[in-house]
Amino acid sequence: MRTQALDALPVREALPALTTALDGHGTAVLCAPPGTGKTTLVPLVLAGLVGGGPARRVVVAEPRRIAARAAARRMAWLLGERVGESVGFTVRGERVAGPSTVVEVVTTGVLLQRLQRDQELSGVDVVVLDECHERHLDADTVAAFLLDVRAALRPELRLVAASATTDAAGWARLLDDAPVVAAAGVSYPVEVVWAPPVRPVRPPHGMRVDPALLAHVASVVRRALAERSGDVLCFLPGVGEIARVAGLLGGVDAELLQVHGRAPAAVQDAVLSPGTGRRVILATAVAESSLTVPGVRVVVDAGLAREPRMDHARGLGALTTVRASQAAARQRAGRAGREAPGAVYRCWSEAEHGRLPLFPAPEIKLADLAPFALHAACWGDPDATGLALLDTPPAGAMAAARSVLSAVGALDTAGRVTPRGAALSRLGLHPRLGRALLDGVAAAGGGGGGARRVAEVVALLSEEPPREYGDDLVGAWRAARGGNDAYASRWRAEAGRLAAAATSAAATASTASTASTTSTASAAPTGRGAAPAASRSGAAAGIAAASDDHVAGLVAALAFPERVARGSAHRGYLMASGTRAALGEGSRLGGSEWLAVAVADRAATAADARVRLAGVLDGATARRAAEHLWSEGEEVHWADGDVTAREVARLGAIELAVRPLRAPDPALVRGALLEGLRAEGPGALLRWTRDAAALRERLGFLHRTLGEPWPDVADGALVERAGEWLEPELSRARRRADLARIDAGQALARLLPWASGEAGRLDALAPERIEVPSGSRIAVDYSADQPVLAVKLQELFGLAQTPTVAGVPVLVHLLSPAGRPAAVTADLASFWREGYKAVRAELRGRYPKHPWPEDPATAEPTRHTNARLRRS
Repeated sequence: MRTQALDALPVREALPALTTALDGHGTAVLCAPPGTGKTTLVPLVLAGLVGGGPARRVVVAEPRRIAARAAARRMAWLLGERVGESVGFTVRGERVAGPSTVVEVVTTGVLLQRLQRDQELSGVDVVVLDECHERHLDADTVAAFLLDVRAALRPELRLVAASATTDAAGWARLLDDAPVVAAAGVSYPVEVVWAPPVRPVRPPHGMRVDPALLAHVASVVRRALAERSGDVLCFLPGVGEIARVAGLLGGVDAELLQVHGRAPAAVQDAVLSPGTGRRVILATAVAESSLTVPGVRVVVDAGLAREPRMDHARGLGALTTVRASQAAARQRAGRAGREAPGAVYRCWSEAEHGRLPLFPAPEIKLADLAPFALHAACWGDPDATGLALLDTPPAGAMAAARSVLSAVGALDTAGRVTPRGAALSRLGLHPRLGRALLDGVAAAGGGGGGARRVAEVVALLSEEPPREYGDDLVGAWRAARGGNDAYASRWRAEAGRLAAAATSAAATASTASTASTTSTASAAPTGRGAAPAASRSGAAAGIAAASDDHVAGLVAALAFPERVARGSAHRGYLMASGTRAALGEGSRLGGSEWLAVAVADRAATAADARVRLAGVLDGATARRAAEHLWSEGEEVHWADGDVTAREVARLGAIELAVRPLRAPDPALVRGALLEGLRAEGPGALLRWTRDAAALRERLGFLHRTLGEPWPDVADGALVERAGEWLEPELSRARRRADLARIDAGQALARLLPWASGEAGRLDALAPERIEVPSGSRIAVDYSADQPVLAVKLQELFGLAQTPTVAGVPVLVHLLSPAGRPAAVTADLASFWREGYKAVRAELRGRYPKHPWPEDPATAEPTRHTNARLRRS
């Protein structure tokens, strides 16, 4: 045992408080800065391997595989053992543990699967949720399930939420008001150097990062190498940006290492081991929370991160680049001060830093929730309303997730998990991919070479292949088969795991699929079990010998039936979901009539999606995979400005066969006409005479002023009450021209409040015209919010008070002899007293033939000139 190294870990000072909190409360929140030993010493002490405490079995949950492996190796090294003895680890597809293992480091996904198999988590005494600040969905779900276990099954199970930058108060409330234990950090200061670009750079957009920012980051790395000693750790948002900056750093006097989730294990191990010379480590967020990277004295932070985004309306998910949170920036900076004083170069300004979000957005608010909803249903809480979560899942996202689960047969009509759903949850895949695996293997006959080929394609879809593999699914499949890179190695292991899991579950899953199709045929987002349809077509007998294109297309279509797409000569591809998609320049897929789109994304400002990965498909397979989207029947709609009646066979939004419908159902025609009225408005489609338009304006005024029983005559209200005022004309209409012949005024009169007798008061409350002192009857304009009376000024001589309609003063437009407004007032008395003199002084010289008396109150009102007045 490396006692000296253990004694040097600062978290040791907080251990008495932590053990006291767990003994008394059973839960605790541990806040410990980077480098204190919270990931390594705390589990060893809680297990009784260090410090002489009682022996316990401890499970440590890490958000990433690289962190899980590294933590286990570090703890084993501290104990002087090999991994797999007292300390082991389990990640998807790899387990290194033995009968003597008492501390096991797992990913949160593995722990989630384990909880579903064994809700009591038998034999485990303590669970440590490490790096809980990252707010991954699996970690939030695990915490909620563990709190349920403590409340209902095992109150003695101890739970620790640990992080360097977490929302301690929020986690404490979640864990039943758990005590918060804080550990002092390493006393190595980290100098902050603000290094914003000299010239403005474009903000990130989707997956795009301004090359000017990456060039600036590379220059800051060079600056750091020149100004500081030690290794440099540079944080970038993704693999593409790492490769770009690595290219810009060619020729630097340091070893360049690229670290990300897809990096080979050898590279990951090299990063966590001391180097022989100076190193520059270009890393994604995987390096934020793993163990100490030896030799690092400088951090260069680009200030960016990647977050998931889900377009539920289109069924498209993607990563997007965002500004990193202040918590992430602190976590990254801490990497520089773990072993000695260090520095962090932040590629943004101090003023910008204050505007960054405090914490990263929780994944539960952003991601596709279908896997979460399946776990919740298997746990017995399909709506997730009873789970203790820091953030409530969005209702719309949960509804979309439940629709997906119902469509793949994972939920019954009551929302409860089905046997098929339980089988899908055990696969460790997204439910869509689980459906493709089970139904694809069933179509292949349940085992053998066909099952292996299906599993290989599903493995490709479960971890998107590198972009250099191309957008052709079959091309990517062949590249993985012959590849020697880290992705290909992981892919082969995952394909083997899935083939074994699917083959063993094939009979049960196929039976459940068949049973579930009856109740899920109408579900929208994905397809009902495709195995029966495939079997009926003879696919089971031939899939093992089918072409790669056929197998890849079938599997992708089973996983994403709403993304089955058909091409047109000039408009790219239309997916069954209704979203258009385009291929990249020079794609091998360009000549294909049908595609099964596996990966696509859409920029926030783009109308169409971009296909990232797809397989060639034939029409028959497309229809089998997306069978629930098939429909055939009469379609009568308002399109291109008129009623369109057709008989259409379609696959979702894709029209396969169309012919005109000569005698459409009158009810459908009426619905189409209402669509037109709703889209274009009654004002555009009906015949409105001047009197009809005036009646509508008068009624609108009375409704605004007096309310009921005077009708609302806005477009939306008129469409809603079409059955009251447009019948029988609407029922007789068949097209736009018929609507144009309807006399809107005559029809609108049907909405007057005849039953109450109020209709007879229309002219009294909202008269068409008002008689003014000159004897003229002037039309009132009701089109504005306030009625307007536009009248020649001389015609109102002697009128002291403003006329009113329905108790509302009219807005008087006092016109000059030329008919132009000389003044506007709703208070005539005030105008005669204060405004008339100015108007008289301005206009009497311009219009000398018209009367401009000094006292308008006693003058004779007239619409004539002075000469006409003298003759009369």
